[in-house]
Amino acid sequence: MAYTTIKKPSDYFNTVLITGDANDPRAVTGYGFAPDLIFAKQRSGNANGGFFDKVRGATKFLYSNQNDAEGTTANTPTSFDSDGFTIGDDNSNFYYNGTTFAYWGWRADGTSGSSNTDGSITSTVSANTTSGFSIVSYTGTGANATIGHGLGSTPKIVFIKNRTDAVDWSVNNQVLCADIGDYSRYLVLNANSTVSGAGNVRFQNTPFTSSVFNVGTDNSTNGSGDGMIAYCFAEVKGYSKFGIYSGNGNADGTFVYTDFKPAFIMIKDADNLEQWFIFDSKRNPSNVSKNLLYASDSSLETTSGANQIDILSNGFKMRSTNNGTNRSGGEGFTYMAFAEEALVGDNPATAR
Repeated sequence: MAYTTIKKPSDYFNTVLITGDANDPRAVTGYGFAPDLIFAKQRSGNANGGFFDKVRGATKFLYSNQNDAEGTTANTPTSFDSDGFTIGDDNSNFYYNGTTFAYWGWRADGTSGSSNTDGSITSTVSANTTSGFSIVSYTGTGANATIGHGLGSTPKIVFIKNRTDAVDWSVNNQVLCADIGDYSRYLVLNANSTVSGAGNVRFQNTPFTSSVFNVGTDNSTNGSGDGMIAYCFAEVKGYSKFGIYSGNGNADGTFVYTDFKPAFIMIKDADNLEQWFIFDSKRNPSNVSKNLLYASDSSLETTSGANQIDILSNGFKMRSTNNGTNRSGGEGFTYMAFAEEALVGDNPATAR
């Protein structure tokens, strides 16, 4: 018997790979749905990664590896479409003739958002309760606050960026926080830094709930009068998994059970100065998976094999001794994973 509400994960998350050409603007298609959040990264050259979303609207972007305020360009992207998006030539970061790109896309509710008054700050929310993903826009107050996320279930990971000011991304992983015993701890997406120490004020030391996440007084999560954006992810059995694992420093490395074949995996060692590593099954169609991109760095894709994994029918396994993904003694490797195929009775995932 099936135990997941999502039998076709690619209805909610998908990866599209392209090589830029002389067409400008270019329609990027192949998702199988209308994506509301796009994470773009060039593969063949050094370039900033970036996020686009339908709530903030076309032409607006935020770099994943920089603390820059929101940027606007007529070329990035020009529209969100029924099977993808349209993008213009922005001279390498997000689209350029002759260069290769990965575009990871998530589906929210297909709109630019609606008002949510669940928190002490009114937010604008585009939420997909089936897949556990929402895009949340709000204006900061500079005082401790709660923000409605619209998911109806508790988010495990929330990414927040101040759109107005040049301040770091803040990432709260509730699984990591619970393990530490302090829910105010955070990671920085645009840096290789370790998890924050005690006493920070980006988040409050209170677990998120099925209706709200909390923010503190810091400018990075709640700048007074500043526009803020949050990407919230709740766990959905058979579709998404967010957690932590321990490394063993061995090529016969740690196995992480997800209960599905992953389509996308992002890993960060919270206790060491390492990158945010991204694997996906489109760039890595067979094992060993070693095509790496970095959310926290402008570097091009590497295939060195220094950090490599196997993507399996029910999870992923470390296949390297490298510190970035499998450091001996490392107990705080955080990850987020989305499914290519669910491991369910009437839709079994296939081995690689």
